[in-house]
Amino acid sequence: MGVLESIRVRPRAPASASVELPLGQILPGDCVAAMRALPDACVDLVFADPPYYLQLGGDLARPDGSHVDAVTDAWDRFASFQSYDDFTRAWLTEVRRVLKPDGALWVIGSYHNIFRVGAILQDLGFWILNDIVWRKTNPMPNFKGTRFTNAHETLIWASQGEKAKYHFNYRAMKTLNDELQMRSDWVIPLCGGPERLKDAGRKVHPTQKPEALLYRVLLATTERGDVVLDPFFGTGTTGAVARRLGREWIGCERESAYRAAALSRIARELPLDESALATVKAGRAAPRVAFGALVEAGLIPPGTALFDRRRRWEAQVRADGSVVCEGRAGSIHGIGKDLQGAPSCNGWTFWHLEREGGLAVLDTVRQDYLLSIEE
Repeated sequence: MGVLESIRVRPRAPASASVELPLGQILPGDCVAAMRALPDACVDLVFADPPYYLQLGGDLARPDGSHVDAVTDAWDRFASFQSYDDFTRAWLTEVRRVLKPDGALWVIGSYHNIFRVGAILQDLGFWILNDIVWRKTNPMPNFKGTRFTNAHETLIWASQGEKAKYHFNYRAMKTLNDELQMRSDWVIPLCGGPERLKDAGRKVHPTQKPEALLYRVLLATTERGDVVLDPFFGTGTTGAVARRLGREWIGCERESAYRAAALSRIARELPLDESALATVKAGRAAPRVAFGALVEAGLIPPGTALFDRRRRWEAQVRADGSVVCEGRAGSIHGIGKDLQGAPSCNGWTFWHLEREGGLAVLDTVRQDYLLSIEE
């Protein structure tokens, strides 16, 4: 397909008047050279899954003598730690240049390389926001029984500097985690099943990352339409998840077999519709909505019955947006507080409406209303 290999994506405004970004394209060859063709400050997020430099010596075998399909590819071989560090510094330097001032970097690695990468990115001026432990539910055992089983990998999330702005969808992460703050240890299985790309029964790529991992990264730190760059694109997990979530993507990959597999995979990915892509906004960013506004809009007509989750109490909505229950009248928050004898109550999550199939939390109506006024 010539210099650039791509699939068709929706058009987007160029980053500058003179340079149009290669959105939805995989740039072949060395990632450092490929990134040098991009303009300054043109991408919102970089997710990097560089070679780990595993330094494996000899073949790995299971106790039954069968061969372990480990990473022995040429792209993971380096002459020394110094050559690996030089390579790391080169690609991180380009990442820093192409990232917007409020952009961020994610890089994943194992104990073989992540500490070296972390030190170099700090030397270059990046500011570490979190280190995330990806704990694998199904790690490969230590067949020789000589060490602890390596059951995790580490992700570093970094901004452009100590004072730099960055994007974090805190509320979406809390919602994703059943209303608990998302922690820095993520329990996610290895890539497997239909998601694992295979050719004649063999893995197309030895270290294909699970889509769930990229889903969380992109949902947490990007918005619809943001440009995500992956300098080590492999078989396109970043591109597939970006397409599903309505993000733009650019990849760099030197292996032609991986590029072909990635393009085929991403072409099969269907983007979510606009309503499904909406996420809950953080409290300081979301417009304040009074319960009475939903009554005025006819979304919750006067006389509607509201219930707590266990149907201990039933309240009636009145025309002014107040509710009445057991002889008490007041706001959805105040009545909920009084009924429970609690110091406070979030009425949006305490009260529920009768819907087909059971009770629906009142906040779902508020979110529908917010979507309607944003359109």
